[in-house]
Amino acid sequence: MAELDQDTPYQITLDDALDVWIRHWSGEYQHHIAASYGVNPGRVNDVIKGRKHPESEGIAKMRKEVA
Repeated sequence: MAELDQDTPYQITLDDALDVWIRHWSGEYQHHIAASYGVNPGRVNDVIKGRKHPESEGIAKMRKEVA
């Protein structure tokens, strides 16, 4: 997670979104995932619902299969 100044809200990156998927699939609650990034749980839900980084689910699935 990148350091930003206090006035700028953190934007979830593609790498963050991949981590969100892995953590979501392992059963971690969305609000716990969000807290680790310092964002509103709605931002994590945006990833899971495909509104933010829609390609991240497919990439995460491919990485999970390789691992």
